[in-house]
Amino acid sequence: MDKAYKGGRKWPWIIVGSILGVVGLSYWTVSIAIQNPVQMSDLNLQDYHTYDNDANKIITANLRFDKAYNLEYVTEGLAGASAAIKFRLTDKAGKAVESAQMQIRLTRPNTHEHDMTLELEKVQDGTYIFKEVALPKPGRWDILVHASVGADERYLNLKADTRYPNVFEF
Repeated sequence: MDKAYKGGRKWPWIIVGSILGVVGLSYWTVSIAIQNPVQMSDLNLQDYHTYDNDANKIITANLRFDKAYNLEYVTEGLAGASAAIKFRLTDKAGKAVESAQMQIRLTRPNTHEHDMTLELEKVQDGTYIFKEVALPKPGRWDILVHASVGADERYLNLKADTRYPNVFEF
């Protein structure tokens, strides 16, 4: 037994290496989280707390609005250089409704960096025409709408794309 047993010298290095690995991965996780902040939801033009608290009221109001009115997206196409958003609002008899309050926000999915609230330019035969804006980036855009006629109100989230100007989904 001239040689001493050296097998017990590895475990301190394994423990130190494991601790350094955990610290390194923790630092990496935090740095990635700081570079990619969480974006707050603005579903139906309101924060998610309000939406969660009033979800049943909002759904009921949407159904009541849909029973009385037709809200139709009539934009010719969403183009990046000149996006002119238009909606037509009629009652169920087909008569144009020109007394509605309409609020529209254009936003990119998953970010608020390029949000734009559109101003109403004019109302013509029930068609609400909003001022033309230039979209800073091509691609997908969400059109968030809040229309109200008296006590009736409707929230609408429309998906559009500048690469396919005539394609949209509700």
